[in-house]
Amino acid sequence: MTSSGTNPTDPPPGPPPASPPGRPPGPASRDGSADISADDSADGNGNSGGSASAAWELLLPAASAPARRRGRALRSALRDAVRSGRLPAGTRLPASRELAADLGVSRGLVTEAYEQLTAESYLRAGRGSGTWVSGAVRPAARGVRDLSPRAPGAQVDFRPGTPDLALFPRTAWAATHRTVLGRLPHSSLGYPDPRGLPELRVALASLLTRRRGVVADPERLVVCSGVAQATTLLGFVLRERGAVSVGVEDPGSPEHASLFASTGLTTVPLPLDDGGLAVGPLARSGVRAVVTTPAHQFPTGIAYSSERRGELLDWARRTDGVIMEDDYDGDFRYDRAPVGALQGLDPEHVVYTGSVSKSLAPGLRLGWLIAPASMTDDIVARKRTMDLGNPSVDQAVLADFVTGGGYDRQLRRCQRAYRERRDAMTGALDAHFPGTEVSGIAAGLHIIARLPERFGPQDEFLRRASAAGIALRPLSDCTAGGAEDGTVRLVLGYAHLAPASIGNGVRLLAEATRDTPDHTTERSTGHRTDHTTERSTGHRTERDTDRGTSTARSTT
Repeated sequence: MTSSGTNPTDPPPGPPPASPPGRPPGPASRDGSADISADDSADGNGNSGGSASAAWELLLPAASAPARRRGRALRSALRDAVRSGRLPAGTRLPASRELAADLGVSRGLVTEAYEQLTAESYLRAGRGSGTWVSGAVRPAARGVRDLSPRAPGAQVDFRPGTPDLALFPRTAWAATHRTVLGRLPHSSLGYPDPRGLPELRVALASLLTRRRGVVADPERLVVCSGVAQATTLLGFVLRERGAVSVGVEDPGSPEHASLFASTGLTTVPLPLDDGGLAVGPLARSGVRAVVTTPAHQFPTGIAYSSERRGELLDWARRTDGVIMEDDYDGDFRYDRAPVGALQGLDPEHVVYTGSVSKSLAPGLRLGWLIAPASMTDDIVARKRTMDLGNPSVDQAVLADFVTGGGYDRQLRRCQRAYRERRDAMTGALDAHFPGTEVSGIAAGLHIIARLPERFGPQDEFLRRASAAGIALRPLSDCTAGGAEDGTVRLVLGYAHLAPASIGNGVRLLAEATRDTPDHTTERSTGHRTDHTTERSTGHRTERDTDRGTSTARSTT
């Protein structure tokens, strides 16, 4: 590689002389580059070339760089001009002597730049044919695509899974960040233990033991990039041990299938009943590993019964099976104390996972996995090869935030806010969709709404909602068999919306879907709709908070 230091022939620093708008053609230079004239349009092979009359203008800022950095700046500017497409493929560049004169730099710097970029395949040169922009480099795409899971153009987004990011404790987090940076030893900034910083593992072990009843040994706790990475880590280890499939809840998270597929495993949908995952179909499936969300099943919102928990653990002990416990929304229970973690009953057969994605923010990408002793070494080895560990500073900040009490305060703040929003959602459905059956209200950040048949069919309902700019997720998206009939069943997220926005959004949804063609029991009279089978003069709500259900019934 050529040196980027000062060339002995460089003129003293100063602004380059102005170049005239056009130059007459001149003879070929000694380095083989031919001078450009206004009618140059092809190289020696007959390829058309773009005009290089503006090449010197693109490089002027580089020529004004300090003398010791001028060569490097010139190469960088020329490289960027090719990458960006400002000098497109096939463009013939000025001869080194001419470009040097235009820029007010030594010819040696230009020759050096041409040679370096030719070696990097940005340019190509031939004796007597000049220097051209190579076709080997494709211009970089302008702009950056946003691949985040948003609904572009949606006025209202009721899809589940996102907390209120405005509740993130910016002030407290920033103060903790400053404190941590002031005392973090230099050694903590090196390549970390793939399990995570010891202080964070100790802090999380204490937190999870206290709040979730987990048997948490810091030596068996692995910090990871959320539950998604924890799932992938487990999938790789299961595959290495000979597994070919994993059982998943049906309905359940659509993400599980794609995450396990990335590790070479297939998924077997297993049905639920009122107590949780049905153990009979699990036993008959032949799988040796299963994913569960027992504290707050996604998406139904049920909490596994104590009997079902015992049956699951009996299955695991009998088959030497593995239960992955995704502690989904485990901290967000509004009407009674949270249900303890399944892992606390049998830490040798349960892999426990969780994250701060809902309590703090998903963008932090911080979560944890607690493995049985028999799996810990394999999981740590896979974590090491996957990414060498998570960012040390973020881990240190979270450790301090947890031990200082900030995390507990944040959970209480979120619980108050989300309880209010849950009530706003159920109230709005009572008002605008009377007769709707609502379940999963006792915990979590979403509810399940089963609308009366008059609002179907579901496909038409969803089409009208989408046309009105309202993003929805039907329950059928979470089931292996899809929609069974035309009944509208929705998974409605509310945590990320203010109470007023929830009310307005449900009202807009009602306005957008009230004229669905199959509303055969409705007749419109002006701006008011009378239901022949159900004339509403008010409504009352019956709730069973233990079962997490609510039914809005119109009374006469």
